[in-house]
Amino acid sequence: MTIGAMMGDVHIGLSEVEAARPLVDEVAVRTPLIESRWLAGLLDRPVWLKCENLQRTGSFKVRGSAVRIARLDPEVRARGVVAASAGNHAQGVALAARQHGVPATVFMPEGAPINKERATRGYGADVVFCGATLEDALAAAEQRAIETGATLIHPFDHADIVAGQGTVGLEILEQCPDAATVLVPTGGGGLLAGVALAVKARRPDVRVIGVQAAAAAAFPPSLAAGHPIRLTDMPTMADGIAVGRPGEITLPLVRDHVDEIRTVSEDALARTLLALLEREKLVVEPAGAAGAAAVAAAALTGTAEDLTGPVVVLLSGGNIDPLLLGKVIRHGMTAAGRYLTLQVIIPDLPGGLARLLTEVADAGANVLEVVHERTTPQLHIGEVEVHLQLETRGQEHAAALLERLRQHGFVTGR
Repeated sequence: MTIGAMMGDVHIGLSEVEAARPLVDEVAVRTPLIESRWLAGLLDRPVWLKCENLQRTGSFKVRGSAVRIARLDPEVRARGVVAASAGNHAQGVALAARQHGVPATVFMPEGAPINKERATRGYGADVVFCGATLEDALAAAEQRAIETGATLIHPFDHADIVAGQGTVGLEILEQCPDAATVLVPTGGGGLLAGVALAVKARRPDVRVIGVQAAAAAAFPPSLAAGHPIRLTDMPTMADGIAVGRPGEITLPLVRDHVDEIRTVSEDALARTLLALLEREKLVVEPAGAAGAAAVAAAALTGTAEDLTGPVVVLLSGGNIDPLLLGKVIRHGMTAAGRYLTLQVIIPDLPGGLARLLTEVADAGANVLEVVHERTTPQLHIGEVEVHLQLETRGQEHAAALLERLRQHGFVTGR
């Protein structure tokens, strides 16, 4: 029996992924697989990172786009291509189109990251902003395709796209032949479907896990219902996997070949992005960090028994806006307990603040900001509320600081 999926006259299996590989190699590069001592230390088993954040255009998306555009007939290419994307697919389409001399127009939702927009234009594509969500932009791209005869390059729901993304799975098994678990960030399912069918065809024993942001997890309800379910709200920083509806092609592939879908919180994404930057020296966007976030969360909560090693974590992209990176780093520092905000009530007497700051300094914390508040109705006469923002070494250090302040008679709140 062929491992793949049959939907009407659309078939995707291992042979389609293997046939896509030469077309991918014309545009994309073979990304490195590197050891993660940080995650291996948390799990107590080998963990490897497949670094598609180091791919051309900064994400895996160029693989599927390369296959889709390369297979267009010359007369079809002459009419151009259109796409809809929050950024990574846009860049993949733009680069692949330029490689084959094809005019490209990309529709982006309002608020798409500036760096992704500029990079897309830099690869030669026209960019049009339309709507608040990826689905809005996709509808506009579909309309443009109807009006002009251009070919729509769907971000995930096409056999060529799935086959192209599946080449990542082939590389993973070649670079880590004894892999036992593979974790894949998941939005619309093109990458997950392609990787899963390729991996399962060659190694059915490998456990494949898709990871979604909890605030944008369309696959669990869709799999339960047996058909794609649309989300109405997706408040996540992981714009690369904020897809409100799985594909008609990708959903059955995920159902048939993926062992589990996990979700991760925004705090977990922020903490993991920070750890990848600090510990692995890798710049990864929030969507690209989802798989690593799932591993770290499982290790910290004692639910990692089914993550058999060696574990391969796919880092799907690294296109993060510098402004967002700064925000995420601050959020990750806070989530990791390294930024601590306190409200402390002290006597309104000379030396009161100095005594408080002395205790903070003796505990080894660094003061970032101090604000006095004397007009709060809850304060008694002769009291001052001091707002402190502190830098600590982590959650244990923050907890020890709070206990020290309480032991010295300070009333604290957070």
